[in-house]
Amino acid sequence: MGRLVDGPRAAVVHLDAIRELHTLAAFDDLLREPGEWLGGFDLPFGQPRMLIEHEGWPTDWREFVRFYCGQPREALRDVFRRWCAGRPDGDKFAWRKTDKPAGSSPAMRWTNPPVAWMMHAGIGRMLDAGLAFPAHRVAGRGDARQRLALEAYPGFTARQVCRRSYKSDTPAMQTAERRANRRVILDALIAGEAGLDVRLDVSAVLARRMITDGAGDLLDAAICGLQAAHASLRRGYGFPRDLDPLEGWIASVPHPLT
Repeated sequence: MGRLVDGPRAAVVHLDAIRELHTLAAFDDLLREPGEWLGGFDLPFGQPRMLIEHEGWPTDWREFVRFYCGQPREALRDVFRRWCAGRPDGDKFAWRKTDKPAGSSPAMRWTNPPVAWMMHAGIGRMLDAGLAFPAHRVAGRGDARQRLALEAYPGFTARQVCRRSYKSDTPAMQTAERRANRRVILDALIAGEAGLDVRLDVSAVLARRMITDGAGDLLDAAICGLQAAHASLRRGYGFPRDLDPLEGWIASVPHPLT
């Protein structure tokens, strides 16, 4: 949880707290808490238009989210596998326009990392909560109208600073080198030298937690918030003029033609 304020050199995000959510029920509760906020969420908000149209799936984003999240994972996995099996080596996946500029995994990837399942688990809940989705031209509803959700991808910002691995979900691979890389990334975020229009202000206690968290979840959470804050300072959130609201866009990632 953070606050965005103007600073003498750049806007500053004051990170007041990090809330760790361990269940989807806790995630649902957070989304429905009253108040106004802008959040960056590290999961795909859409799938490639090419794949959607090929399968005859709904092309209205809200209808597509309902459809996608209502499908069994096994059925979606069969679609993804069939798509990849019919494609040439080196071009197996369908990609959204935002994925390659971000350096992210394709949104349809179902393993290592399983981002397709992250979307399946999360985006329907976010839509149910009535949030606004600027990249998909969805205004939100009710008291959630001022709770804005942007897709984020922390790896994009981390790589502006450090091209080496900085995290691992496997305890045995949470090495001193990765810890040092997290410190390098965090120092750049605090100094405003990570390619964003905002810099991070964080207490020593929270900074220490982000550095010692070998999985990188806490550092990633901070980066997602900074990416959302950066986007909020850009006209139209920095989205490309030819934004496809079915696919969306990842906050803070420049359009390749700009």
